[in-house]
Amino acid sequence: MKKTLRVLIVSSYSVAFVLRDIELLQQHFNVEVANFVGIKKTIRETLKTIIVIWKKLQSCDLSFIWFADFRAMITIMFSKLLKKKTILVVGGYEVANEPQISYGGAFSPKLKSKISWIIRHADVVLSVSEASKNELIQNYGYTQSILVYNGVETEKFLVDSVIPKENIAITVGAVTSSNLSRKGIETFVKAAAYLPGIPFYVIGKADEATLQYLKKIATENVIFTGYVIEEELIRFYQKARVYVQVSGHEGFGISLAEGMLCECIPVVTKKGALPELVGDNGYYVPFNAPEETAKAIQKALQSTKGTHVRNHILEHFSMQRRENALVNLIKHTAWK
Repeated sequence: MKKTLRVLIVSSYSVAFVLRDIELLQQHFNVEVANFVGIKKTIRETLKTIIVIWKKLQSCDLSFIWFADFRAMITIMFSKLLKKKTILVVGGYEVANEPQISYGGAFSPKLKSKISWIIRHADVVLSVSEASKNELIQNYGYTQSILVYNGVETEKFLVDSVIPKENIAITVGAVTSSNLSRKGIETFVKAAAYLPGIPFYVIGKADEATLQYLKKIATENVIFTGYVIEEELIRFYQKARVYVQVSGHEGFGISLAEGMLCECIPVVTKKGALPELVGDNGYYVPFNAPEETAKAIQKALQSTKGTHVRNHILEHFSMQRRENALVNLIKHTAWK
């Protein structure tokens, strides 16, 4: 009889790409989830976290860990004691060192030391992009990570012939103070002033202070939608001609890939993994350059490369490709 693997998935966030990994792994393994969302940094909560991980590890063959944080450290330590294997997925933050925007786990010497220990003691380390893999080498001297791209749900993010493309530009992301530079939201809002006839949509949940700041500097053609449900987000992708991601750093770029699947022409910086997602199918601008961003958006509005944009994502970043890679890797790691 074929052995059924028992996999413990450990994370600290309920972001879409983590939830997708949970769903796809549940189709192949007996999955136990330890997702510590919104846990406060108190002694009581820390002890509870340690106990939960210890208990859940007892009945699992292998742990699959998203992000090199405190929970990863505890999981790896306990796994060593129990002689069980660990697979660690590093996101963008842990391996980044971006002094220009004061961002990244490698930017802080104290945090870098902890992350380095986690990376070097995991049995397998996964990078979600070539850029992330290179940052692991440059900032941590770690050369053994395995590249498994994040995946996008290609059957969900589609072009709809009933919804015609409009001359609008969108960007998607949480409207927070840290994302003003990191996700290029402030640059996007400032770029709108150079194209007064084009609606600019900022789509994502906003904290009040950051939203008020952006409204003060925004022109009338900037629309802040706040949080939207997935169905509405897909409609925005389907209507927009241009998707803008002028980030200071990107470990991957899920929203960009989703927009490209809906044939949005991308306008991006060359930061992190963005060139991997875009290739030669979009327009590149310098970081923190509103006027250049506006000029690129104007060109993108005239582009007819929508089909090429979609096909690039289909070929390289489908969820099926990620699923196949993860399932094979987990089986190989657990049984070797």
